[in-house]
Formats: sequence, C-alpha cells, structure tokens
Amino acid sequence: MRGPLQEPGEKEGQEEGAAAASGCPAGVREAKKGLDADSDSDQETEGARKPGELGKDTLYLRSCRAYSVVPASCFLRQGSAPELSLRHRGLGPQGARALAHALTSNPCIKRLDLRDNGLCGAGAEALAGALSRSCSICDVDLSENRLGAEGAQAICAALAVSPAVQRLQLAGNGLEEQAAQCLAELLLAHTGLKSLDLSYNQLNDQAGETLGPALAENTGLMELNVSWNHLRGLGAIAIARGLEANIFLRVLDISYNGCGDSGASAVGEALKTNNVLEELYMSNNRISAAGALSLGLGLRVNQTLRILAWGGCGQPREQKAVKGGQSRPSRTSLPAARALRTAPAGLGTSSLPGPQAAQEPPAAPTSPARGSLLPPSRTQTSL
Repeated sequence: MRGPLQEPGEKEGQEEGAAAASGCPAGVREAKKGLDADSDSDQETEGARKPGELGKDTLYLRSCRAYSVVPASCFLRQGSAPELSLRHRGLGPQGARALAHALTSNPCIKRLDLRDNGLCGAGAEALAGALSRSCSICDVDLSENRLGAEGAQAICAALAVSPAVQRLQLAGNGLEEQAAQCLAELLLAHTGLKSLDLSYNQLNDQAGETLGPALAENTGLMELNVSWNHLRGLGAIAIARGLEANIFLRVLDISYNGCGDSGASAVGEALKTNNVLEELYMSNNRISAAGALSLGLGLRVNQTLRILAWGGCGQPREQKAVKGGQSRPSRTSLPAARALRTAPAGLGTSSLPGPQAAQEPPAAPTSPARGSLLPPSRTQTSL
C-alpha cells in the first residue's frame, strides 16, 4: 500500500536525519546538491546544441581527464574573450595536448599567450595541429618554452599553411642554427606574418647567413627582433644584406649581438638603398668610432629612418631619438642623457631631457666639423 503523502518539509527532515545518521556532513550535502544542479544545467545546455556537438568546456575537461592533467581555470572562465593568457601555468607537454583539442572549438580566441609553460618540442607539436586548423588566432606567444629546433619546426610548418597568424613570439627558446632553416622557410612561405620575435636565443653567424637571404625575399614582415643572439660579423652582414633588399620591414632590432664595426658598416650600406625602414635598434654591438662613421654615412643618404637607438653598455632600448624632436626621457644615467653629441650632415643633435631642454634651445656643437661623429661610449642620435 502507498503511504500517506509527505509534506516537503517532512521529506527534507527525513533526508537530513538519514544523512546525519550516516555521518555525512552538511557541507558535503550542499556540495552534492550544487553538483547535481550543475549537471542538470550542463544537460540542458548540451540539449540545446546539435546532436554530437560538445561545448569547449566539456571537450577541454574530457581532454584533461584523458591526459591526467589539472584543468586551467582561466580557460574555463574564458567565455567569448578574444585573448587567452595562460602565462607561467606550468602546462607542460600534456597540458598543451589537452588545450590543443579545445582550441579548435573556440572561434573567439584571437590572441594566445602561453609564455613560460615548459611546453618543449612535444607540446609545440600538439599546439601546431590546433594552429594549422584555427582561422581566428592571429597573435601567438610561445616564448620561454624550451621549444628547441624540433618545436620550432613544428610551429613553422603549421603556420606555413595557416594564414591567420600575423604575430609570432619565439623569444628565449634556445633556438640555434638548426632552427634557422625552418624559420627561413616560414619567412618565404607565410606572407601574412607581420611581426616575428626571435630575441634571447642562440642564433649564430650560420643562422644569420640562412635568415638573411630569406629576409631579402620576404614580402609582408614589418617587424623583426633578433636582439640578444650571437650574430657577430658574418651573421650581421647577412642580415644587413637582407635588409638592403627588403621593401616591407619597418622595425629591426639587432641589439646585443656584438656585430662590431663590420656589421655596422654593412647596415650603413643597407641604409643607403633601403627606403622603408623607420626604426633601427643597434645598442651594445661593440661598435667603435670607425663603425659609427660608416653607419653615419648611410644615415646621410637615408630619408625614411625616424628612430635610431645605439650606444654602449647599459643603454636601455627605451631611450630613443625622434626625427625632428628631442630625445625621449628614459632610465639612462644622467651624465649620458646630458651628453651633447654631434651627428652626420642633415641630422640634428641630441638634446637635454627635462625642463631645461624645454626652456633653452640646445647649444650648437663647437667641434668637430659638420658631418663627423664623436666616439662616445654612449651615443643617442636625433634624426
């Protein structure tokens, strides 16, 4: 026989009594209720989708369980935001594999930042498949992930068939001359790539001789950063020859390479022909007065360069000289900032930052003659 009807309050009281008798705490009971509610909500959401279609969160969680990794809460909270930043999360190769499966189902992501996650070559290979199939991701940061030549080759091969990516950062990945070949192929194949960051790697002269001809033939790249590498004389000369023939590059950073006077002379020759470069960074390259003079001769002919940053040890990149104006204040030392330098013919002199420079015009140089350069340890040229 059916028993008498129970009121809702009586039913809940009986459930609580049974749970208390079994030793289940109240907090656990509430958590179970929340999980049941979330499950019902997920079922309702999945019911609204097409048959066989899974949401990105569900797909990501399943991938995390399959690869035995902890899900990244940032990805679960991503929603429709255009940027996914998972910096310093320690994803590793397994986490990259789990993430790659979910990236293909999220068309909202335009910028992917995975800096410093220890992805290594295996993780890069997993992400390469997702990048090759993505039509929305246009900005990728894979810096400081120990990719090596294997990871660089996988990423370059994926981007060669993915025209969506316009900005790629591979700084601090231990890239050597073995990775230069795939990077050169990327410069030739991917005409939609606008910015490439290869700083803080171990690219040597052989790598420079591989990248230089590719830079000469490239069509589309507008910003290249190869600072903090090992591009000495021959490597710097090859990059300079590539710059001479390139007609798209607007910004070039070859700081902290030790290219020496031979590299500076090659860049000076390139500036005589190149008519598109606007910003050039050459700080800390062991350039003497002779190399500075060769560079200055190129500046006398060039008409497009607006910013030139070069000098000796300790000068930060933030100190820039702007064509037709004063040097921008930076964190450089006060004596260096106040040092008055002469410049090649057609160029102005560097001015004093701060209130004094705004009130008084810069003093005219007294020596040497026009068209020559002083050999200071730190120089800031105003173009």
